[in-house]
Amino acid sequence: MNANELKARQTPLKDHYRQEPDKARWTLKASGTIDVAQQTCRIETGHARVLAGLHQATGGTGEDACSGDMLLESLAACAGVTLSAVATAMSIPVRTARVTVEGDLDFRGTLGVDKTAPVGFSEIRLRFAVDSDADEAALATLLKLTERYCVIFQTLRQPNQLTAGIERIDGEKISP
Repeated sequence: MNANELKARQTPLKDHYRQEPDKARWTLKASGTIDVAQQTCRIETGHARVLAGLHQATGGTGEDACSGDMLLESLAACAGVTLSAVATAMSIPVRTARVTVEGDLDFRGTLGVDKTAPVGFSEIRLRFAVDSDADEAALATLLKLTERYCVIFQTLRQPNQLTAGIERIDGEKISP
């Protein structure tokens, strides 16, 4: 896809969203079926089925996908697609590119071994390696705009409203 083809796809959407802002608001969903006995959760993505389980550092076998890995993979996928779209839209020549995401965890927190240890990633690093003749200024702009428009990057970067609830299978709510 070139810049003109990308623009042709996105311009009608942008115009529509300007005219009807509510049409730009979507609710994305993810769901899965939990197997308490096996400590796994089968994620139904609509594109493939993923069995998520405990990480090896928390007693998992390593055979199932770790949700922490999936979070990093989601960031890599979103950032990679965003970089590609921005490069295309700006006509920045990128022959090939790789994206790498690393995240640091202290499993003492999630296992309750040390109440002062954080639960969750303490640092996440997103890196790109690109084969391009573009100058440093263009590549810096490419990175800046990739950060700006990557949904997962922005979601992780800034605090957002996050709630949890529980209900019985029959729909009876237990908590909000």
